[in-house]
Amino acid sequence: MIDTGDLSARVWSALAEINDPEMPVNLVDLGLIYGVEVAEGKVRLQLTFTAMGCPASDMIVDDIQERLFREPGVMEVKLDVVWNPPWSASRLTPDGRAALLAWGLSV
Repeated sequence: MIDTGDLSARVWSALAEINDPEMPVNLVDLGLIYGVEVAEGKVRLQLTFTAMGCPASDMIVDDIQERLFREPGVMEVKLDVVWNPPWSASRLTPDGRAALLAWGLSV
């Protein structure tokens, strides 16, 4: 049996490996992941995008599913896109903010 706490930590680590296709910042540091629930091999993820109509949204969803299904113990992945609260730069982690500043973006 897979330890759910361990699986939850591994899911968060896996999400931190996925960069936004349009900027060199991972989804966690970008603040796009609003929540993760793990139970019995099922992962339910709440995420948002930096803007409605984000052209990379399908790619991000595909990347999340592909990466999480490679994680031992993950048998199901459900993604809920949420818009409340709306994403803003205040959701950036310090590492995410530093990466965007290094890339020349004002945050």
